[in-house]
Amino acid sequence: MLPILSKQETIVSVYRTAHFNAAHRLHVPSWSDEENKEIFGLCNNPNYHGHNYQLEVKITGPVDPITGYVYDLKILKQLIQDNIIDAYDHRNLNLDCPDFAGLNPTAENIAVVIWNKLRPYINADLKLSIKLYETERNYVKYNGN
Repeated sequence: MLPILSKQETIVSVYRTAHFNAAHRLHVPSWSDEENKEIFGLCNNPNYHGHNYQLEVKITGPVDPITGYVYDLKILKQLIQDNIIDAYDHRNLNLDCPDFAGLNPTAENIAVVIWNKLRPYINADLKLSIKLYETERNYVKYNGN
């Protein structure tokens, strides 16, 4: 018989990564062209620019004593595919994605939108964290607060 671990010992984080490619333009419509260029530089290109985003979804919680899972990663894979990849991959975030109508698609905002899209599908007792790499060296992390 396997030993029963205390609740404190059974808190584990599981991760699922995914990739999507998307174009965007960082731009504040109420600012002048000069202000936008000053703040956003090349990211304000009127013809947009793209990134190969790497997404990391982290779920933390207790290990279920029956299944041994914190969260079924097959289900998480499908949630990411249905709600994120299908919506953003090979899209222009500014033009093609209603999630960013009126919202500047910065890495910070994209991470928050992704968190909000996934959160309703994951039990509230589990912690959700999003890490989004815009480049190999630039990433953001959002935990819902």
